[in-house]
Amino acid sequence: MSHELLDREYIYRGKVLDLSRSRFQSEAKGEVTIEIVHHNGGSGVIPLFEDQTIALVRQWRYPLRRYSLEICAGRIELGDNPEQTAIRELEEEMGLRAEQIKKLGEFNVAPGYCEERIYMYLAEGITASSQNLDDDEEIEVIRLPFDEALEKVRVGEIDDAKSIIALHLAAPIVRSV
Repeated sequence: MSHELLDREYIYRGKVLDLSRSRFQSEAKGEVTIEIVHHNGGSGVIPLFEDQTIALVRQWRYPLRRYSLEICAGRIELGDNPEQTAIRELEEEMGLRAEQIKKLGEFNVAPGYCEERIYMYLAEGITASSQNLDDDEEIEVIRLPFDEALEKVRVGEIDDAKSIIALHLAAPIVRSV
């Protein structure tokens, strides 16, 4: 089945995302118009320490009007790839560097209206560096046992989708170490 893009009008262009009204020709439905959020995508990373603890970030989320406990993550900048982004965010948000980084998986955030794709990594061989936060970031690094993080998912204390997915993707690897 073919779906051809006929026209795209950008309604909004921003620093983080763009919004378009896009018209497609569908063999099954004819002409359809939908709104699409355009986003470069992001990368998230879980640093795993030798003692089987991990680090998460507790950060203020303006849309939620509260703090959220999450994995370290950020937007892929133009010219960067997902792995470079994960390495950059690990140092900027957490003040950590990794000897090795392993891809856990990737997924679409909200494919019904958004192009954003997130890539997940597990970082090992962790050493300290220094944080370099963005102007709008308020971040506290929280270190805890991996199983405690999974329990926080189970009871709803971690309710961020990318973090839930990343922790579950990491579980078989972390538990086999």
